[in-house]
Amino acid sequence: MEILIACAVVMLGAFVQTALGFGLAVVAAPILYFIDPYYVPAPVTTCALVLSVFNVLSMRQQVSFRGLGNAVIGRVPGSLLGAALLLWIDKDWLALWIGLSVLLAVAVSMTSLRWQPTPGRMLLAGFMSGFMGTSSSIGGPPMALLWQHQEVNLIRANLSAFFVISCLMSLIILAPIGQFGSRQILLSLPLLPATYLGFVIARRSMKSIPHQQLRVASLALCALAGLAAVLSFWF
Repeated sequence: MEILIACAVVMLGAFVQTALGFGLAVVAAPILYFIDPYYVPAPVTTCALVLSVFNVLSMRQQVSFRGLGNAVIGRVPGSLLGAALLLWIDKDWLALWIGLSVLLAVAVSMTSLRWQPTPGRMLLAGFMSGFMGTSSSIGGPPMALLWQHQEVNLIRANLSAFFVISCLMSLIILAPIGQFGSRQILLSLPLLPATYLGFVIARRSMKSIPHQQLRVASLALCALAGLAAVLSFWF
């Protein structure tokens, strides 16, 4: 039953990320952490990597690596700092950090700020994405903040390209500190078909679902999941 719930959550997250550009970890991480803390961050990151590869292949004509270089550079020290955080905090504090990361993601998505993706901001966003992504698997919000007012297909394609690189980077860094081993790999395997299913459903249906309605419903779900994770720290 727990595996079925985990697969359903990942499928929903994959649907949201394919439709919006990011969101798999935002949707899935808080719930999966309640099921088994070992789902976060490596198995969720593995699903995000596989999904990002699917999205890049399906939207390869819209992918442009121009400007992403600074974000990738910034992600390296951010990822190392995120790995250090995992060595320092216990599972209760990690649950709080995941919840706060989700609520931050919701706040970022709701903001009306229009920040242009300048080289300096891309460097900072990459650093924050690395820190949040490696420690909690939720690395999308900082990049989405800079890209959210661009054309929708451009957001989906370029965030996916960035996530391919960043997820690989996180998994490579997580392995030596014992956060990506045989247990995490076994937990990841049943989630991969669910990831692909969410991708396929999104690709076939996102033209028929109003983008704004999907965005509002996703934000509401994420806010509830993030709030539950924060409250679990106190109760």
